[in-house]
Amino acid sequence: MTYCLAIQLDQGLVFCSDSRTNAGPDRVSTYSKMHRFSVPGERQLVMLAAGNLATTQAVMATLERDIKEGAELNLHTPDYVSDIADYVGELSVKTQQKYADSGPESGFNAEATFILGGQIKGQEQELYLIYAEGNHITISGQFPYLQIGETKYGKPILDRIIRPDTNLETAMRCALVSMDSTMRSNATVGPPIELLYCPKDLMEKSGNYRKFAENDEYLLKLREAWDVNIHKAFNDLPELEEL
Repeated sequence: MTYCLAIQLDQGLVFCSDSRTNAGPDRVSTYSKMHRFSVPGERQLVMLAAGNLATTQAVMATLERDIKEGAELNLHTPDYVSDIADYVGELSVKTQQKYADSGPESGFNAEATFILGGQIKGQEQELYLIYAEGNHITISGQFPYLQIGETKYGKPILDRIIRPDTNLETAMRCALVSMDSTMRSNATVGPPIELLYCPKDLMEKSGNYRKFAENDEYLLKLREAWDVNIHKAFNDLPELEEL
């Protein structure tokens, strides 16, 4: 399992992902689920991936090969991020179908989901969730974020805090708290944690990126402060009236 999320703010896009992969109870390793593609000054694209690792790796490899070989359709040719979402969705479905012969009784599930976000010169920033079936959705006006993987544990804090006009630093802290809440409740989600901010209209690959190891000092401080303050908030709740 994995957990990835992306937030679309008035100021730009925030991406956060874990790096744990699980191939059974006795085999846990790490693999980056955040992938960046850019043409400096022309387009900046970020993809987060969840689901079957073989599928996501194959999709990423094909995307890179299509760019290298100058395919008629590749990440550098569409004029809109939504068209790129269509392209990725079609490629994902095609990749999954290669494994269809295994059959449902084999226990092998080749499904994968993606979050695609970015900006193409002359257009606004866009953010899409691409389902395993190849179709996609974008954010809602009230809740400008998307999640894939193990989403339920990290959702409540996003619902309460994130709005389009939320400032950058708050959104990035919220993303990390959402990730930490998920790691606390699901052992298949784990560090290193990757966090990336892509400012609006700045189409460069560098962005503002940081990777947090399990023992990262800031991550430990954040976790401790969240635990202390959530206990305090709970204890400060009004007491039930006597029944």
